[in-house]
Formats: sequence, C-alpha cells, structure tokens
Amino acid sequence: MKVVAHYDNLESQQFDGGPVKGVTGRIAIGQADGAPNFCMRIFTIAPGGHTPRHAHDWEHEILVHSGSGQVLKAGQWTDVSGGSVVFVPGNEEHQFRNNSDQDLVFACLIPKGAPEL
Repeated sequence: MKVVAHYDNLESQQFDGGPVKGVTGRIAIGQADGAPNFCMRIFTIAPGGHTPRHAHDWEHEILVHSGSGQVLKAGQWTDVSGGSVVFVPGNEEHQFRNNSDQDLVFACLIPKGAPEL
C-alpha cells in the first residue's frame, strides 16, 4: 500500500516548450508502486499553460481536482472546473488549457503499456 500525505510531495517533472507550456506532471501511483494495470498521474497547468494537442491508442479517465480551464473535445473547447469528470476514448484528439488566473489541477488514469509521463 502507498499513502502520500499530499500530491505536492511527489517527485515532479516540468514540461515547457514546443507544443506544451506550463505543465507539471507527477506519477501518483504507477509501476514502481506495484500497480500492474493502471497509472494515476497528477497534472498541474499554470495560468496560460496547455498540454499538447494529441491523440493515442489508450483512453484517459480524468477528474479535475481544482481550478478551471478547457478541454478540446471534437474540435470544440469545453469548460471544466473542480469536480468535472472527463473521459477521452483512445485515438481521440484532445488537449487541456488553462485560461484562468489559477492553477488547473487534474488526476489522469491511464492503462498499463502507456508511457507513465
């Protein structure tokens, strides 16, 4: 079992350049923890930041923890905020952006075989 007092205590990786801006990623639960089927990641997007616009074979299950922003869904931007739930099927183009003045934080689950970060 793994218990972490707060996700801020997890090792982080910064992504800032090219197709991504102002993103911090953390592996909350992954292969190193003995999780054989899923990986839980925590992403923080700074104000004005965004993930890359992309698609891949695996699905995402996402819970927006705090803040507000938008997710690209079928070519249209949809507002999300703390408490929002997003399902991204495999091979669907998607992107998150923070168009607010506070951090956008979300948990993202991916299946085994997908890159953890």
